[in-house]
Amino acid sequence: MKIALVTDSTSDLPPAQAQTLGVQVVPLYVNFKGKVHKDWVEIRPADIFEGVRAGAEMPSSSQPSPQDFKEAYERALNSADHVLSIHISSKLSGTAQSAQLAAAEFPGRITVFDSLAASQGIGMMVERAKEMLDQGADLRSVMTELERMRTDHKVLFSLATLEYLKKNGRIGGAQALLGGLLGIKPILTIKEGRVEPAGRARGEKKALAEVVEGFKTWAQGRKHIRIYYLYNGDASAVAAFKEAISSSGLPVEERSSSEVGAVISTHTGPGLYGFYAYSL
Repeated sequence: MKIALVTDSTSDLPPAQAQTLGVQVVPLYVNFKGKVHKDWVEIRPADIFEGVRAGAEMPSSSQPSPQDFKEAYERALNSADHVLSIHISSKLSGTAQSAQLAAAEFPGRITVFDSLAASQGIGMMVERAKEMLDQGADLRSVMTELERMRTDHKVLFSLATLEYLKKNGRIGGAQALLGGLLGIKPILTIKEGRVEPAGRARGEKKALAEVVEGFKTWAQGRKHIRIYYLYNGDASAVAAFKEAISSSGLPVEERSSSEVGAVISTHTGPGLYGFYAYSL
């Protein structure tokens, strides 16, 4: 059985990588300055940050429609027997629900997987699924591995500000206000599909040290770790973290280091850096 892969743009797979993997990417939308833009296609994070600094209202995001997914599935099924569709956490977006509605029109031919992750957390699952399929694995084996990865991985990220998360309703307003007043650098994770606090530090150096220590603690005893670095704005934001990990002596394989897209940046604001990691 030939299986095609579909994901959404919050997987933050750059177009060139998605093309290399042979994966269809269905874009989410960013509503900004009175227009609706396709993520990764018509808008980038810099457009948002520059616009907000110039006085534009905060952007918002919206999920693809079931019709968007239906069209993607039709294209995929022209050359495949089945589609595995891997998406952003259902607790952060209605994207997986749209995919499920579209899948109902193709009985028995579409499997929708809720990653309970975002950004490179989705991307690493798409990449792993493609790797296994290329090695001849069947759908059941791939799903078993994705379920393992969904349960056993590590994600931490630091933000320059909590204002975007606050205004987009992703964390409590009181916590956002506290962070702003005290000059605290928030350290966040995604737990059971939701954005949750993982720590806080006063100043960038202490925040970096806490993210590094969080990774090292999780990594102890693991033999083969794949890590995916993420950032937005300036790539140098993640450089110090990458250096700390590469010199740690841990069995780490860097799989990618890439910018998150406009939809994720709509909720995090500028100055994001962090990682997703899993072990084989």
